[in-house]
Amino acid sequence: MIAMPIALGIYLARRTGQRWKLFLVGAVLFVASQVLHIPFNLIVLNPILKQIGFGEGGFGAALLIGAVLLGLSAGLFEEITRWLGLRFWIKEARSWSSSLMYGAGWGGMEAILLGLAVLWALTQALLWEQGVLQSLIPADQLAFVDEQFAVYWDTPLFLNLLGAAERSFALMLHLSLSVMVMRVFTHNNRLWLVAAIAWHAFVDAVAVVAITQISAVATEAIIAVMGGISLAIIFYLKESDPDPAEKVKAQPPEFEPKPVQVTEEKLNDSRYSS
Repeated sequence: MIAMPIALGIYLARRTGQRWKLFLVGAVLFVASQVLHIPFNLIVLNPILKQIGFGEGGFGAALLIGAVLLGLSAGLFEEITRWLGLRFWIKEARSWSSSLMYGAGWGGMEAILLGLAVLWALTQALLWEQGVLQSLIPADQLAFVDEQFAVYWDTPLFLNLLGAAERSFALMLHLSLSVMVMRVFTHNNRLWLVAAIAWHAFVDAVAVVAITQISAVATEAIIAVMGGISLAIIFYLKESDPDPAEKVKAQPPEFEPKPVQVTEEKLNDSRYSS
């Protein structure tokens, strides 16, 4: 989860010649979007979900409405922030390949943060096995914590790797979203921002419904299909990067005054007549 986005960034930098600044800006803006997104969900959205009964029953209107609201929340906060970054921070990034580097940083930061969380859980499990953490746990909770770590170690390896698989699919999604938002500027059409918000919301909503109704493996299979669609979007919207030489050619030529030959006749013509 940590290595994949870094490897993707290295590949894109070498293949397209794009700068790492785009990757870093995408990473920073992902965090910035969550600074507003997470409090909004906690303070505003969660009480609404509780009121409509989200998560209390099986498949029904409450689940569908809640999934749509959660998807829209993610889509609005992230895609508007993604648009703001292109509009005000990296104005020079106006190409298909630059949008890929931008999206790699955005989805990459999400993957890296989640990967660090997984690494922290593994570190705790290893320390527990070595008897380092037991002294920090109240005696009446030792049995419960020990049971939780036993479940952790008994989980099949392929299930633990599902998180990494999901991040690869999410990276495809973020690349496609960045390509779509970039078209707001390269095609002067803000409907592409609406399309990005809608696609982001749809994918998240489907994932929310799936994880509550079917197994984790089946959910990841659905997310894999969404990742494949995202990959198709990326290449369907592929465009050649602007040629710097053509850009220079399109600029008006600089004014270059030519030397004027001064003659007696021209001097006489320039004098005022009395």
